[in-house]
Amino acid sequence: MRCGNSLLFSLWRATLAIFCLFVLLGLLSRWNAVATSDWQVLSPGMELKYLPVTHPNAPAGANLTVLRIDPRLWEMELMGTSRTGEKAGHTAREWCETHKLTAAINAGMFKTDGATHVGYMRFQEHVNNAKANDYQSVAAFDPRDSQALAPFRIFDLDSPGVTLQTILKDYGSAVQNLRLIKRPGSNQWAEQDKKWSEAALGEDSSGHVLFLFSRYPFSMHDLNQELLSAGIGLVAAQHLEGGPEAQLYLRLGEKRIELFGSYETSFVENDSNAIPWPIPNVLGVRPRTSGTR
Repeated sequence: MRCGNSLLFSLWRATLAIFCLFVLLGLLSRWNAVATSDWQVLSPGMELKYLPVTHPNAPAGANLTVLRIDPRLWEMELMGTSRTGEKAGHTAREWCETHKLTAAINAGMFKTDGATHVGYMRFQEHVNNAKANDYQSVAAFDPRDSQALAPFRIFDLDSPGVTLQTILKDYGSAVQNLRLIKRPGSNQWAEQDKKWSEAALGEDSSGHVLFLFSRYPFSMHDLNQELLSAGIGLVAAQHLEGGPEAQLYLRLGEKRIELFGSYETSFVENDSNAIPWPIPNVLGVRPRTSGTR
């Protein structure tokens, strides 16, 4: 009987140990999921995440906003005054409301005429600016062969075999902007004193579109380091706009976000801007009606 009891006790202890191990693994799994997948799902293919700013000078509560978009489920569009024929621009919110866009961000910097993009910009058959400059980043979408090509990609013009002409051979829409991060995740900015609120466009390792926004002013070197260390899989990014003109707007169901910048060295050196400024061009998204074009 003593031997039988000892065997039963050993089996009970082993069973308890296995049970405790499974409980511990479950808790660790749940903790890891909370720690690493805190994306808020807004709709299929669209997720939102706030990244706490780790820069030592940032105030408490400062964050970076990341809107992650699956271009297979969301259609991209460049919208602006050169398409509509208007004389004045609109806020990102107004562009969304007028043209039924779910979300929009600056398309990039513009010239003194208040309408023309500083680099090459084309949306399908409409060309805002046919002249390229020396900026090394081109975001392209509307692939001519949707089965063979990614629906969205940020190209580096100094990569072997990549030119604006080769990009346009494969894609119907493209926008050239100042590069922040070179594929596959190289910070292209040296340290500097200049800083500003920032709206940026990124691509992650899964080919998602990333709308990136920070009200808190960064130097671009520090912003890049912040984004690359955030665990969002960022592989390429381009600067869209800085200071009070930087914007990001989203309206999806009951969810509404309207973000706009303020600080820019040698322009608006404070955080007092309280309204979004009109801008001539935006990059927007809306749900696809059927598959990838």
